[in-house]
Amino acid sequence: MKAIKISEHVYWVGAIDWSLREFHGYATHRGSTYNAYLIMADKITLVETVKAQFRDEMLQRISSVITPKEIKYIVSGHSEMDHSGLIPYMIDLIKPEKVIASTMGVKALNDHFHLNYPLTAVKDGDSISLGNMELKFVETRMLHWPDSMFTYLANDRLLFSQDAFGMHLASSERFADEIDTGILTEEAAKYYANIILPYSSFVLKLLEKWKTLGFDVKVIATDHGPIWRDGGKKIIPLYAKWAEQRPSNKAVIIYDTMWKSTETMANAIADGLISEGVNTVVLPLAVAKRSDIALHVLDAGAVIVGSPTLNNNIFPSVVDALVYLKGLKPLNKIGAVFGSYGWGGEAIAQLNEWLKNMQIETIGDGIKVRYVPRKEDIAKCFELGREVASRLKKLPC
Repeated sequence: MKAIKISEHVYWVGAIDWSLREFHGYATHRGSTYNAYLIMADKITLVETVKAQFRDEMLQRISSVITPKEIKYIVSGHSEMDHSGLIPYMIDLIKPEKVIASTMGVKALNDHFHLNYPLTAVKDGDSISLGNMELKFVETRMLHWPDSMFTYLANDRLLFSQDAFGMHLASSERFADEIDTGILTEEAAKYYANIILPYSSFVLKLLEKWKTLGFDVKVIATDHGPIWRDGGKKIIPLYAKWAEQRPSNKAVIIYDTMWKSTETMANAIADGLISEGVNTVVLPLAVAKRSDIALHVLDAGAVIVGSPTLNNNIFPSVVDALVYLKGLKPLNKIGAVFGSYGWGGEAIAQLNEWLKNMQIETIGDGIKVRYVPRKEDIAKCFELGREVASRLKKLPC
């Protein structure tokens, strides 16, 4: 396994995880990469490591360029163990002169690994000399952990951006411009929706700060997925758009069903939306993954949720989706609820309460149908779809 040169002085020495299909509840249909980088300066520096089980892959790539013990510094931009997992091993192997992290990163690394080794804490705006080059550090707290930090190598106009601007995507290509644009945009959006979305206010602050940093960035080297060598021309505008969370003419219907009655209602609501020209996505929870739901909710203007009542409660799969979405804190949505029931029909009131707690403005009190919907019930569902469409058109997009 060979290192791949990505700039004049930097090599990619990471690992490709072709088989990854789940990451903290996030369905990674296309696998992922754990990106580590080698800076060939007077003080040879390793930026990030990889997930511990990919040790041999990283070491082989490093060894294709240098002997690992020639590494003098290690930089940790983010202490989550898919990036920091090999730091204890590398400390034992090479005895680096410095292991560098943000102040919060030093605390996190010690809490993770209980290291008996001195770590060097840097703060926002600090620099460290590599002899013939210099690294500058920018704290990016809550993008997406308190320890998160950017590292800038001016010599190569290269920004190590840790998890920001990344995606879960395994590929043989190392650069974003070598990958199909549709796949690239989808996976970047999915990553934002599932990882970065709750911290959108911090993204907006970072993009404002970006203007004052004075960095001349040509390459953005992320911790997951391909490397951007367009200076961020594609990904930064997308982050700005997603962080603003402006609603679009799109509705997402999320539901589960027991005997197809709630499903029938969902399809009728969808027909009403479609009849008014709304981009409509129907996601049955029997087959839809929660992270794919988050992707569709990212730019939707309306979120409509349906559930049968089971044991006086919302159906379990619907609760699961709502718990996940609530944690992601989507903003600027309208919504509605629906469902069939046999006895009390408590799920409808509970769904309304969920959406209220998520700051989703609901249209009406919802539609509930006892057992199997009649023609008039189907008509009501169709009209609910049309009403949501009408309200969507009045939202600022």
